[in-house]
Amino acid sequence: MKPLNKLNQWHQSRLGLFVFGLAELALAYGFVSLSVDRGNLWYYLLTLIFLVGALKNLFKLTGAILNGNKATKTRRS
Repeated sequence: MKPLNKLNQWHQSRLGLFVFGLAELALAYGFVSLSVDRGNLWYYLLTLIFLVGALKNLFKLTGAILNGNKATKTRRS
């Protein structure tokens, strides 16, 4: 459990958001290439999932840069 907590803390940093965003963007690009080539709907679904994850991380990164680290913390009701 401790390594997952460390990974989560690193993911919430600016560098972590940037790395995860780029990795998910690369995965989305790979799956969109496969989906266009093979026409498999599962690849389109994986493309959508990774694209949404990449956009989420990159928007969080933009918020962290503009507003400080407050934007990276999750809000709980």
